[in-house]
Parts: sequence; structure tokens; C-alpha cells
Amino acid sequence: MKQNIPDSQVAPGHPDFDLLTALAGEITSRAGGALALEHDVPAMLRQCIDDVIMTPKTGRISYDELEKTEKTYIGTRVEIELLALLNLPRGRLDTVILGHDVDIKNTMGSNWMIPVEAYDAPCVLVATDEKRSQCYLGLIVARPDYLTAGENRDGKRSISAEGFKNILWLLKAHPCPANFWHHIDPAVVKQIFAGETGNERVAALFRLVQRKVISREVVEAVARQKDFMRRLRSDHGSGARDELAKEHILLLSGHTHRQLIAMLGLPACGRSDFISCHVEDAQQNRVVCQSNYAPQWPVRP
Repeated sequence: MKQNIPDSQVAPGHPDFDLLTALAGEITSRAGGALALEHDVPAMLRQCIDDVIMTPKTGRISYDELEKTEKTYIGTRVEIELLALLNLPRGRLDTVILGHDVDIKNTMGSNWMIPVEAYDAPCVLVATDEKRSQCYLGLIVARPDYLTAGENRDGKRSISAEGFKNILWLLKAHPCPANFWHHIDPAVVKQIFAGETGNERVAALFRLVQRKVISREVVEAVARQKDFMRRLRSDHGSGARDELAKEHILLLSGHTHRQLIAMLGLPACGRSDFISCHVEDAQQNRVVCQSNYAPQWPVRP
């Protein structure tokens, strides 16, 4: 998304104020409130993108690796998921909100393409900025005056620089869960996926990426196995957890080891998240030994 987005001029006295604020209120209410909207929309966008990348099946790790048709499908997927999230019906355009036909437009770029049939209709604008890990959710009435003069082969026009001022934002440059692999050194990624077995790949993941929250979905992508959670359990001395313990590396679960994670000063994990760290001194070792981490933990003097 473009960096310099002007402030919205949608305020009392603006011709679209009453309509857009009413639609914004309805969307927020259907989401379960502003806090739920701020949490659920970014999470939904991350899931839509990652489900198309399909790392467990394809080995791809970024949006840039997708085919053009796959990138287009993300927009369709976002539309489907947003309708489900807000429990909205299908309409003449994409949906109906408060009796108004509303179009839903999604972009991974810097603008949205508005079709002729959506001119003068309210539009829900959704965007994800993968590089900055940000997302956007806005509303605009797609008046021709707000659009560029030029159009593409399909007759679609984008929102002009001045037109951006007529967007009412529900989320603007809002934090969005990052693509996990975006900030990992490509050489490290290659090393992780070089393992021949699920255990080897999962062990490499937690050995090479420490003190960083790792989601269940990332573990699945690395293991590439149906019973991927087994890789995280002690498995008669041969599981990834056992192998890491021999190196004095903890593999901790946000569900089981929440207290130990806090005591070691690691980032907080959700119930389905994991994190690893190398125990470097005697004090940390005592903390681990006094916890219920795992009986296989080798005790240092």
C-alpha cells in the first residue's frame, strides 16, 4: 500500500458521511466490536494469504512466489472470508449492508480497481501490505469524481490521489501478522527445509530460530506431515524435543509452559504457539530443573 495516505475528509458535512458511518457502525457491530475487528480481520487476511501459498504442500514461503491466477484468487478468498466473518449475505454486487448493495475490493498492491457496475455504490476496501506487515479496511462511495481518468482493459478505474481523502478508515496501517518467513535469512530457511524427515526439519526450525514465537501453522509447514504435532512431543528419546534437549535447547509450548516462558524472559506465546531458547547459564538451568519441563532434560552441574 502507498505510504503517504492523506487524512480522511469524511466528517460531518461530507456528502458520504452519513452513509459511510452507518455502514462502518454495522460492520463493527457484526464483527463483535472494534477490538474484535482489529484482531479478526488481520488474522483472517494472514490465513487467506498463507492458505494460497500452501507451504506444507508446495515448499513456497512468500506471496511473490505465487502464480498470477493464485494472486487473483486471494481477492476472492478474502471476499468469501469477510462475508463469513461478518455474517453478511450475497448481493447484486458482493453483499448487502443496511439495504445497500456493496462491492468488496481487495488488493496486495497500492490501489483498488473499481468496476463500472460499482460506480456510485459503497465499496469495502481491503488491503494487505506484506512488506510492512500492515493491513487496511476502509469504506468509500465509488463516485467517478474520486477515480482516475484512465481505465484498464476491463474498464476498471483506480482511486485517485485526491479520491483517497474520501475513504473512511476502520483500519489504517494496522499491524497484521507477518509472513513468518519474511524476516528469516534465506540461508536459514534453506537449511531448515533441507532436512529429510519431519523430525529433522522441526528440530532445525527450533534450533536455528530461537526466542521467536512460532505458530502451529509454521510447524505444520515445516513438518509436512499429517501428525505434525508428534514432532513436538517427547517420542521415546527420538522426537525433536528430545534431540534439542541434548543440546540444552528448550522447546516450549504456550499452552503447557506459559509460566516457564515468563520466568525465562521469553516473548509471550498464545496457547497454540511455541518458542525455543538455549539455556546459557546455571541460573536458567536451575529454573528449568525446578519446573515440570521434561524428565529428559540433562542436568548441568
